[in-house]
Amino acid sequence: MELNDELRAIVGDAGVLDAAAVSERSAGFMRLDNLRARVLVRPADTEEVSRVLGFCHRRGLAVVTQGGLTGLVHGAEAGAADVILSLERMRGIEAIDPMQRTATVQGGVTLQALQEAVDQHDLSFPLDLGARGAATLGGIAATNAGGNRVLRYGMVRDMILGLEVVLADGTIIDSLNQLLKNNTGYDLKQWFIGSEGTLGVITRLVLRLRERPRSQDVALAALPSFEAVARFLKHMDASMGGRLSAFEVMWPSFYRLVTTPPAKGKPPVAADHAFYVLVESQGADIERDSARFGEALEAAAVSGLVVDAAIAKCQDECNALWSLRDDVGLVAIGGAPIIFDISLPIARMQSYTENLAKALQQDIGEHRLWIFGHLGDGNLHLIVQVKPEDHARLRPKIEALAYGPLAAFRGAVSAEHGIGLEKKPWLSISRGEQEIALMRRMKRALDPNGVLNPGKLVDSPA
Repeated sequence: MELNDELRAIVGDAGVLDAAAVSERSAGFMRLDNLRARVLVRPADTEEVSRVLGFCHRRGLAVVTQGGLTGLVHGAEAGAADVILSLERMRGIEAIDPMQRTATVQGGVTLQALQEAVDQHDLSFPLDLGARGAATLGGIAATNAGGNRVLRYGMVRDMILGLEVVLADGTIIDSLNQLLKNNTGYDLKQWFIGSEGTLGVITRLVLRLRERPRSQDVALAALPSFEAVARFLKHMDASMGGRLSAFEVMWPSFYRLVTTPPAKGKPPVAADHAFYVLVESQGADIERDSARFGEALEAAAVSGLVVDAAIAKCQDECNALWSLRDDVGLVAIGGAPIIFDISLPIARMQSYTENLAKALQQDIGEHRLWIFGHLGDGNLHLIVQVKPEDHARLRPKIEALAYGPLAAFRGAVSAEHGIGLEKKPWLSISRGEQEIALMRRMKRALDPNGVLNPGKLVDSPA
């Protein structure tokens, strides 16, 4: 019996796509190529995932789990001989418990689908990111995604109470804890959150929900200096009494990009300032929270921290301001973008970005540099655009310029996107030799044959 027929015996005809059908699928966000694989398998439930993985484990077949393909580090890259495991048929929201404030979902559920479902119960799943319509919760957990509101709610790691995971040999680990406090031994779910599909396949999740905010206040502020940006963060956080939910900073080049045609966005304030901050507060009292938000902005203006600001007056205006920050796809127009997702102390950001700009100009010549990100939690996104024909030649040099300086102050080469294949050569900048050795021991213990997402994050067992 051929491989595809054996897999069809497990998942049915609808659960198997052959190599030709796979090659018609896009490789993902900001990718011009299509997928490659020997076969793509789409299990319908956890038991089928277990049987597929057990089968591949016995055969020594490499398995690459794929979610919404919104990652940017080639962490779900499959080769022509690999088996792709997709959870796209596992999109069930199994339970929403308003009293316990939890949701139990399958790994293929998209972030947006969960957000809309819990909203019907006056609850919120506070994680948010631009790829909400495609990113799946299993993939989000596997990469420990962060998004726009880490400042208040933390990474997705802080929103997961329990997981169901299938190991490389097909063993099902039921760790679907529903409790906020459970101190009974090793917290096994943490092994798999952020493991990028190298230790197991996340099939179901128990997620912590919050009460839905009643108020949302959003403004786009222009600031005269980076010192003012840092002081403005402390001012707003203190003034809002724990309600500050987002603090997104845009350097002027990025602000001009997203407010100038062909961008759809319009500039809410003039484009000749040093920095721009999208600031958001969420609370429970619309009138009082809005008044406090306005007073905090006014105080910042009086003290000289803010030189101009546009405050959203309705939900449509809130959405319009957020759309500026989310319009990242524009960086691919007119060239080849090289995307960086780093984390560093706020006090180091100004010197780091200024030195990087100088080094790029000196060492690679013609390029475009955009900087923006979740500054409130120390995360910057850097995008260097070069000519397509120069991309392969210049990429190693640009990576060295971006990552090298982080070693001096224990910065992270990945704040939220993961390591995948792209950042694997640079992992030692952020992790010590013994840490990486321990990661390899964990990989060997849970996937001794090295069949799960081989080559990503750390080396598979020899």
